[in-house]
This record gives sequence, structure tokens and C-alpha cells, in this order.
Amino acid sequence: MSDPSDGPTDATTSRSRLTSVTLDAASISRGNPNVEHEREVAIYDLIDENSFALDGRDDGPYTLTLGIAQDRLSFTVGSETVDGEVAFILSLSPFRKIIKDYFLVCTTYYEAIRTAPPSKIQAIDMGRRGLHDEGSQLLIERLKGKITIDHTTARRLFTLICTLHWKG
Repeated sequence: MSDPSDGPTDATTSRSRLTSVTLDAASISRGNPNVEHEREVAIYDLIDENSFALDGRDDGPYTLTLGIAQDRLSFTVGSETVDGEVAFILSLSPFRKIIKDYFLVCTTYYEAIRTAPPSKIQAIDMGRRGLHDEGSQLLIERLKGKITIDHTTARRLFTLICTLHWKG
């Protein structure tokens, strides 16, 4: 049992976390209710529980603005304790095939939930989760040396990357 004098220890008091996630307005395509819902849920879940740290720094908690600029993924990170922001730009090229396949499977999934038997929906969902995990792992690898995130945070960020990449 922990000593109350040790102070709070839950995730909401950690410095290695995001307290705010914003999507660059110019990067967002509107219109598809499934994409809008995924975006809202991912942001809510991400703020609720995440592990996010800038490598070589201990000045969190952090804010994040995620966007797409000139066909590149942009992470703009601010700190609640230090003025200024730092930006990381990643090529979307390594993500393209996974995102394309993910959208195809998601489209199939949303169509299947209307008419398909549960066994088919479950099989499609397993494929969707597999692609999501693959995209999340790629994101962790691409951010290595810049930003350290856990698997759950990577999954939620990958969801947001996909929703930004959605062109309707």
C-alpha cells in the first residue's frame, strides 16, 4: 500500500502526457459522420489516457497540434511549463499503404455491420485491428528519438492521422 505522503501517482499527474490535442483546421475534411465520430472519440480517449514525452526533455505536460502540411505529417508540441513550441515533420509515404488498406477495411466494416452475419463482422474487425496495430507500431518507430509514446497512445494518434488523411 502506498503512503499518502508520496502524493498523487495516477496518469493525470504525470509530466509525460498530453493535456490538449488540436487538429489543424486546414488539414480536416468534413462530411463523413463515421470519420467525425472516430476523430472525436480518439481525441477524447487520448486526453483521458496517454503517455507522451519529448525525448531529452522533462517539461510536460504537453499540448499537441496535429496536421498535414505539404503532404507531410506535422506534430507541433507545446509545453505547459515552458514557452515555445517544437515541430516534428514526418513523411506520410511510409504510412500510405497502411492508411489506404485501413480505409478499405473500415469501409467494408461499416457496410458489413448493416447486413453481414456477426462472424463476418468479427473477421473484418480483426483485420481492421491488425492494420491499426501495424500503423501504430510504424508511428512509434518513426517518432523514435523525438517523441516517446506507448502503444495505446500510438493507436489513438494513428486514428487521428487517418482522419486527417481522409479526403472524403
